[in-house]
Amino acid sequence: MLRALFGLDVKVGRRPGVTLEPRTFRAGDLAVTDLPGFGFISGVEERRAEAVRTSVVRYLEERGGSIACAVMVVDAGSFSEVVDRWESRGQLPVEVELYGFLEELGTPTIVAVNKMDKIPEDEVDDVMDGVGERLGMLPPWRQWLDVLVPVSAKRGDVEGLRAVLRRALERPGKV
Repeated sequence: MLRALFGLDVKVGRRPGVTLEPRTFRAGDLAVTDLPGFGFISGVEERRAEAVRTSVVRYLEERGGSIACAVMVVDAGSFSEVVDRWESRGQLPVEVELYGFLEELGTPTIVAVNKMDKIPEDEVDDVMDGVGERLGMLPPWRQWLDVLVPVSAKRGDVEGLRAVLRRALERPGKV
């Protein structure tokens, strides 16, 4: 996502959950921080994964007031299914927990619904409505265009996200 959005030359893993600590980059006059995924962490024992999640929470708590905008990336194809699975076990899904936490901190948050290139055109609205509903937004998703943004980082289709991010950063008192 950082490559597609800002043209940053960042190392990426072949699988999700490779980033284990915050990494900050300069993109013009912005400091852009890539945080570890809050959910799935690949190839790491649970104790270490929990330590990574705790470090993300601390990072956000310590810097909450200075974060102009957060972009939370979710997988279009699996987000709703994963959330439903967690909820069926009576557990709060980690992505939903993170979104709520960012709201509590007062951090403007954009949800980039990634991998939309894998979603058939006739299912886009259902997928986007499903993501929004699971994050507490009433459908239709198109009323949340400043929060829910369909993207495909792999294909470089991030113009909608770039526009929403630009508007969020232009709000008075945000930069």
